[in-house]
Amino acid sequence: MDNTILMMIIGMGIVTYIPRMIPLVALSSLKLPLFVQNVLKNVPYATLGALIVPGIFLISDDIVFGIIGALAATLIAFTGANVIVVVMGSIGTLVLYSMFL
Repeated sequence: MDNTILMMIIGMGIVTYIPRMIPLVALSSLKLPLFVQNVLKNVPYATLGALIVPGIFLISDDIVFGIIGALAATLIAFTGANVIVVVMGSIGTLVLYSMFL
């Protein structure tokens, strides 16, 4: 491997690591208010929703296709099924929908 490529990889690792490490070290002793803690706990769900919802409506020219897949995934997820079961169930539902379309 060329020495410059190795130095680039190391440099990119440092540049990525430092901005993540500084707040962790600087704010580790800071006690956040309960409201801020609750808001930060919901950030992953909000991000996931922002990624998934546009995909539901843009997956196909037929908007109903995405809505049926989302409803199937939601219903299967409410039964407490594993994530893989939810994904496979949603895919299976959409395969059946597309076969009878």
